[in-house]
Amino acid sequence: MLTLEKFEEASEIVKQVTNPTKLVYSEYLSEASGGRVYLKPENMQHTGAYKLRGAYYKISTLSEEERQKGLITASAGNHAQGVAYAAKKYGCKATIVMPTVTPLIKVNRTKSYGAEVILYGDVYDDACAYAYELAEKNGYTFVHPFDDLDVATGQGTIAMEIVQELPTVDYILVPVGGGGLISGVATLAKMLNPKIKVIGVEPAEAASMKAALQAGEVVELESANTIADGTAVKAVGIQNLPYVQENVDDILLVEDDELIGAFLDMVENHKMIVENSGLLSVAALKQLECKGKKVVCILSGGNMDVITMSSIVQHGLIQRDRIFSVSVLLPDKPGELVRVAATIADAQGNVIKLEHNQFVSTNRNAAVELRITMEAFGTEHKHKILDALEKKGFRPKMISAKLY
Repeated sequence: MLTLEKFEEASEIVKQVTNPTKLVYSEYLSEASGGRVYLKPENMQHTGAYKLRGAYYKISTLSEEERQKGLITASAGNHAQGVAYAAKKYGCKATIVMPTVTPLIKVNRTKSYGAEVILYGDVYDDACAYAYELAEKNGYTFVHPFDDLDVATGQGTIAMEIVQELPTVDYILVPVGGGGLISGVATLAKMLNPKIKVIGVEPAEAASMKAALQAGEVVELESANTIADGTAVKAVGIQNLPYVQENVDDILLVEDDELIGAFLDMVENHKMIVENSGLLSVAALKQLECKGKKVVCILSGGNMDVITMSSIVQHGLIQRDRIFSVSVLLPDKPGELVRVAATIADAQGNVIKLEHNQFVSTNRNAAVELRITMEAFGTEHKHKILDALEKKGFRPKMISAKLY
């Protein structure tokens, strides 16, 4: 069972390996939501995520014999690093099975802690099934990423820190994958103060906890296709579900597009890199009536590879009309390009890419195509630029924007 005694024990044990992640007050999110919003930056942990807590506490509860058999787990990345780091601290071997789509940064960092990494399957569930096979075949001790009450106890230490630092917290928003984090956080939060509302947040395309709560039992989704790869779980933990049923007040769902905007908000307003799964709690603020309330958003991790990051930034800028592209048709004669550029400059637009196609028509005197990608301050400024081009007779046509 999840008990207060074990939570207190785990809180002391995890201090041996965790960084103190003090709450960060967000003026930007507070103003946007009407509440007082604080961030619990678990992305600042040594391994880049909260998962180190559960892994280290779980391994601390094992016998020396169990450790020396070697540890094995399956993970989309953050639990992998937690187990690898904890195993290194305890001087035992760790084997990690990760889905083939796991970002390279997570694979390399897991290896850097001395673990053996095996890439298998498209999603976590495939990797987990294979890890169980290897555990049985080689006699390894399996350390489950979420369906384990000792692991959940370790994750729940986050609630202890939140309540100690902000005793009057009203809401705690928690990203949900397999349910280890939220079962631990919600159970301890309610033990410490039953008035605290604990809200889980899942990707809309991987809402396995919402499905389980509606069915009253664990159900397996057909797919878990989301950019929030750390929470792409088709079935939540069987051991976690009763604690979620008892202690979690609501589950909110977030679309992938909302995570893109949340990533920009974190980078621009807090100078923090938070992975998509870790942004679920921030993106869900728009769905919560938190005027006058004290809200803590758990940022569960920050392990995002640079290629994914650049893609998210590009899509976010396009999504917010800060980057857009238009096509205009011009007669093929000197000075036309200068007229277009001057019109955009007068409207304070910034051209970042030009493509000139002289072969859009067989009659070049009638028309050549100019594709312009430009930067704006937002939707209002974008329309101002488009209106300026229209008034000069260029008749701009919106096209899909691409920076690269």
